[in-house]
Amino acid sequence: MAGVLRGRRKEGRSDEDVAAPSMTDSRARRFYGHLAAWNTRWQSDQLLPILPTMKAMVLTGIEQMEMLDVPAPRIDKNTDVLVRLGTVGVCGSDVHYYLRGQIGSQVVEYPFKVGHECAGIVEAVGSDVTRVKSGDRIAVEPAMPCGECDQCRVDRSNTCRNLGFLGTPGQAEGCLCELIVIPEGSCFPIEDTVTMEQAALSEPLAIGFYSVKQSVPMRNAAIAILGAGPIGMSVLLCAEAEGAQRIYMTDKLDHRLEIVRHAGATHIGNPDNENIVAKMSAQEPLGMDAVFECCGEQDAVDQAIELLKPGGKLVLVGIPTVERLSFTADKIRRKEICIQNIRRQEGCVQPTLALITKGEVSLGSMVTHRFKFEQTKEAFDLVAGYRDGVMKAMVEMVVDT
Repeated sequence: MAGVLRGRRKEGRSDEDVAAPSMTDSRARRFYGHLAAWNTRWQSDQLLPILPTMKAMVLTGIEQMEMLDVPAPRIDKNTDVLVRLGTVGVCGSDVHYYLRGQIGSQVVEYPFKVGHECAGIVEAVGSDVTRVKSGDRIAVEPAMPCGECDQCRVDRSNTCRNLGFLGTPGQAEGCLCELIVIPEGSCFPIEDTVTMEQAALSEPLAIGFYSVKQSVPMRNAAIAILGAGPIGMSVLLCAEAEGAQRIYMTDKLDHRLEIVRHAGATHIGNPDNENIVAKMSAQEPLGMDAVFECCGEQDAVDQAIELLKPGGKLVLVGIPTVERLSFTADKIRRKEICIQNIRRQEGCVQPTLALITKGEVSLGSMVTHRFKFEQTKEAFDLVAGYRDGVMKAMVEMVVDT
């Protein structure tokens, strides 16, 4: 059984007023224990190539996480694919759910599995699946669009009106578990030269690829990337591959600035220590062709408006920590600045995998920490606290027995 636990928001209440219901570890064990028992009985007469139960790392409350035995998923549809996970990346959105129990109107109802950046090996396929076969190594696209709504029909699957996305309350449980079932369309076979870790990183890298694609022509461009986390670094790598000439990056964490400098950023700066607008404007007196806001902060949006040249493009990639962002109307009007929001990505997984396969981007310096599956909570605490020079933490999905 692949259950979807839906978050709820009461009418007339703000996101801050919505309390994410908590569940004690013992209640979570009982909850999943009942499901596991039911699942075992249900499958007793089925000839299914899956385990009755599996290990899963489950959120049980704010900053609470525990490994539990939960019902293993099964193939329901002819186009379903059963995947054994190999590697999972810890994303900032996962950490938001871990720390706050919600992102905006999407509220966790415990217990709940997060995680969406992943790669694995196909265990079994439905009768109509032709894209992959058992034993194939794949990158997983966590988005599961309906393919039928008005958005999907015009190649906007990222804004599908019936979208399911791994690790999102109200849509689908996440991939911090041994097995998942996903649609055939979410499976992307990888070459033998591509590692599981690289395949899992194709998810954030695809967001960077899409962000660059939605901006301006990169050849010989001068751009700024405000925020040097994994998404900012993904934008950097893709912009560099597309021919950006001068790439300015900022962050409040010096260790991240050093990582992106070695990865190709031509200029770096810490806004806590210097006036980055004055510094960059002195080096680029005509202004930036595009600025990618990758940290979700109002200060960065304000800096971007100042840095852009007339006719430049502001690309909003970061997830804001506040409900509203504001702009100085006079400046964006007089400069005729174009503002482009980014909602994940659309159609960029395969091109991103091609960049990785051909060696046109190097992901080696992005991953700074690796954890065993049973150490997942340590990984989340590390990322949440920005400790030990972390840029990206990965979880290797091998269960110690």
